[in-house]
Amino acid sequence: MDTMSVSAAAVRSTTSVADARESVRECLDRLVPAVAAEAAETVVPVVSELVTTALRHGGGTCTLDLTARPDSIEVAVHDRSPQAPRMRTPDLNGRTGGFGWPMVNHLARATAVTRQAAGGKTVIALLHR
Repeated sequence: MDTMSVSAAAVRSTTSVADARESVRECLDRLVPAVAAEAAETVVPVVSELVTTALRHGGGTCTLDLTARPDSIEVAVHDRSPQAPRMRTPDLNGRTGGFGWPMVNHLARATAVTRQAAGGKTVIALLHR
């Protein structure tokens, strides 16, 4: 099993999200057996969305863990907010978003949100390898 962990801070949120995407691409490129291109193209936007949301709404810092299993890739993002993501009607005028969590749920085989005893939460997306 291959794992990777990346920390991100809101001080550099745009850079942090880009760094998270790049770290994930590098991790996926090193996996043996290789991850199918289509699967990698699914993991990266999920990582981007979860890290962006965690930085924006989760207390300004987060940690990303990527775990590769023989048949799946698990993306786990930990942040300090206890508030779970929620489905809402997307704003088609571009003001308030609402597209991310539905996209993550559409691309993932499964999603879960776990509140941590010490505070905060972990959002998990399980994707096909």
